[in-house]
Amino acid sequence: MRASLVQIAVNSGETVEARRERVAALVRGQAGSDLVVLPELWPTGAFAYDLFEEHAETLAGPTVTAMAAAAAEASVWLHAGSVVERAPDGTLYNTSVVLGPDGGLRASYRKIHRFGFDKGEAAMMGGGGEVVTVRLPESGTQTETVAGLATCYDLRFPEQFRQLTDAGAELLVIPAGWPARRREHWTLLARARAVENQAYVLACCSAGTHGGVEQAGHSRIIDPWGEVIAEAGEDEEILTADLDLSRVAKTRTDFPVLRDRVLGLPTPRPAAPDA
Repeated sequence: MRASLVQIAVNSGETVEARRERVAALVRGQAGSDLVVLPELWPTGAFAYDLFEEHAETLAGPTVTAMAAAAAEASVWLHAGSVVERAPDGTLYNTSVVLGPDGGLRASYRKIHRFGFDKGEAAMMGGGGEVVTVRLPESGTQTETVAGLATCYDLRFPEQFRQLTDAGAELLVIPAGWPARRREHWTLLARARAVENQAYVLACCSAGTHGGVEQAGHSRIIDPWGEVIAEAGEDEEILTADLDLSRVAKTRTDFPVLRDRVLGLPTPRPAAPDA
């Protein structure tokens, strides 16, 4: 699988509409990749709280529509980062979307862990209640891999990632708007999630400054052994790497740490009754 992470510079001097058009062009330019990943809340900026209400939209709104068209034109799977979703009851959510190479919506994930300690996102948005995975075809094969979805602050909660692993995830996709002042946490925790789950991690953060908060950048592609195979700097950049997805099973077989779990094992499902 060829994966491309688009580390978008999200600056307050650019309008949401102009950024949406610019990012659509960047996505169209990734034809030849299998999977393209964008950062968290890139239309508004993760810390531009004053824009959330004005630019909230449904999953049939302008951002998802534009990204769907770009994905179809490039013929790529697109994790379109996240948008401020307005639900039918008016609740706002930080919602990630995955679009197929035909532009169709294949999965959505409402961020479970909201950042802000009773302020900002934590006060303005509802929280999701489900871990979400999506099946992606492996390039040139008849098989699929399972991608687990998480967003930014979720990275601090390893139990969510273990649930994704239990659901079959071999690839963990994490868009973020992580602040530069905690960049070391961003890079450390992304590697930790790869090591402890023996999975590829695609961690795509924004660059730039918005809401008065400088972004961490340093998007990374990390293999199942925890080795960083591609890393961005602090500015807008596109990372591309070829993932050998067979390495997930090999790593888990050669070093079967997941087999030795004692605590937090998934509850077995009861057997179906005889007909």
